[in-house]
Amino acid sequence: MWTPPETVPTAQLAAANWPQITSTPELFMQRENIVFRVQTTLGPHALRLHRPGYHSPETLKSELDLMAMLAGQGVRVPTPAPSSSGALLVPVGDRHASLLSWLPGQPMRRAGHPLALTGPTRTALYHAIGAQMARLHALTDAWTPPPGFTRPRWDRDGLVGDQPFWGPFWTLANTAHLTQVRDRARALLDSAPNPDFGLIHADIGNENVLTDGPHVHFIDFDDSGFGYRLFDLATTLYKASDEPDFPALQDALLSGYARHRPLPDLPLLPLFIVLRSLTYLGWIASRAADPAIAANAGPYRAIALRLIDRYLP
Repeated sequence: MWTPPETVPTAQLAAANWPQITSTPELFMQRENIVFRVQTTLGPHALRLHRPGYHSPETLKSELDLMAMLAGQGVRVPTPAPSSSGALLVPVGDRHASLLSWLPGQPMRRAGHPLALTGPTRTALYHAIGAQMARLHALTDAWTPPPGFTRPRWDRDGLVGDQPFWGPFWTLANTAHLTQVRDRARALLDSAPNPDFGLIHADIGNENVLTDGPHVHFIDFDDSGFGYRLFDLATTLYKASDEPDFPALQDALLSGYARHRPLPDLPLLPLFIVLRSLTYLGWIASRAADPAIAANAGPYRAIALRLIDRYLP
């Protein structure tokens, strides 16, 4: 994605709201948010310029409240830093900005590349991810969010409703086949008794898991919301589905989770791996005007169809 040149002075303007920042913002990455690395009196931090129109200010503030709670409970996630006014979220022009602590470690895997680990360290990593995920779910179950807390819903309608949260995945090629899959998924979700549902991260895997020795850190809560707990497990497994030892990685993830929390609705896990693949098609369909995003339609569609054939014959 191209970074608009005006975001650099916008980042400098945003940085003025945090007097602890001691350096000029340096562009680090751009996805839904544009992220700058800055130095502060408390070490490196991430200054984020949130994408206009993607989340409301109330939704962004709720993301920060969730991270602050988890960090306060000792979970390895970025800690939001208050601005000089005490606010965690600051309006800057047509955007909003936030400042998060910079966590140590390296991404577990770069998108498009295999997992850069060998031997038992591979399963140990997935075991640790499962354990951390279970702790996150347990803490959010015990938490009472503040008034006005609002986040997206990865529920039945958010995944396979008429207007899914990330867009109508069935509008890409193979429309009839994908429509059939959507209808079957609706029926399976409608018949699921009392599914495990609550606050989830919604994007645990690849660049959003940092490895730091034996520890794992979860970053990027941009898509966190209310959803099926299986969706978190399925997201991690979807992003490992092309690994040659996928069954062992799956067993390790589930084992790590089960050590700290009962596994949720496990018979539906294959369905949720398929549903995760479909969300990416919806994301591409809703952003097809961006050539860089549209170019991913073919590869992501191929993955989705492969997973459909594997799990929903």
